[in-house]
Amino acid sequence: MTDLGPLHYFLGIEITSHPDGFRLSQQRYTLNLLAHSGLTDTRTAATPMELYLQLQAIDGTPLSDPSRYRYLVGGLIYLVVTRLDISHVVHILSQFVGSPTSVHYAHLLQALCYLRGTTSRSLFYSRQSSLQLQAYSDATWASDPDDRHFVSGYYIFLSSSLVVWKTKRQTIVARSSVEAELRALATTTQEIIWLRWLLQDLGVHIASPTPLHCDSSGALQIATDPVKHELTKHIGIDAHFTRCSVHHWMISLYFIPFEL
Repeated sequence: MTDLGPLHYFLGIEITSHPDGFRLSQQRYTLNLLAHSGLTDTRTAATPMELYLQLQAIDGTPLSDPSRYRYLVGGLIYLVVTRLDISHVVHILSQFVGSPTSVHYAHLLQALCYLRGTTSRSLFYSRQSSLQLQAYSDATWASDPDDRHFVSGYYIFLSSSLVVWKTKRQTIVARSSVEAELRALATTTQEIIWLRWLLQDLGVHIASPTPLHCDSSGALQIATDPVKHELTKHIGIDAHFTRCSVHHWMISLYFIPFEL
């Protein structure tokens, strides 16, 4: 083996060591992606996508050559490794790589303009971390206009350092927002359990349950109430899985308002 010294660059990720922690960024990767994007102006955007935007497969006219769209979306997928602020946007744009249109490409360009103005953003991991996990879970309300699927999302922190995040469309159409939130809770709980096992393998003992925050009081009530409800028979596995994790002190559920 050859000692290459302290880690500074690995697979497009730049690692910078500071006295108080480590900083991970993909600034060089972002600049290379922008250089190959074909943008000819210097515009920047305040946000990667408009709020509450609902794109459909039939919007706009099909692109004559979709290869550039697919290349850029593929580049953005890897950029999510350190840029969680575009994870939801990439989730939406990647749904149309099979048959992108002019409207989809226009919103892709807006995401690139946003990246142009925020190339220096990075993730910071503090050396003073308390090594305690905390998580946040949420789900949208029938956000897909084509098939009305919900989208789940969660963030998991190790103290103040963000270590896991994900946004994904649910595979089953939920009949209520409570059902969608409960499915998101079960997915987040599954990730929390895996992280707790990983930390234990690394010698980090976690005695207390991991706080899991959700903005749905109905989902929290179902996840903690042992009574079998008539309207939750079809989601009983997710409910029992989450409830069992609460009972075994793996997680503790907390309500957090939608708007702080």
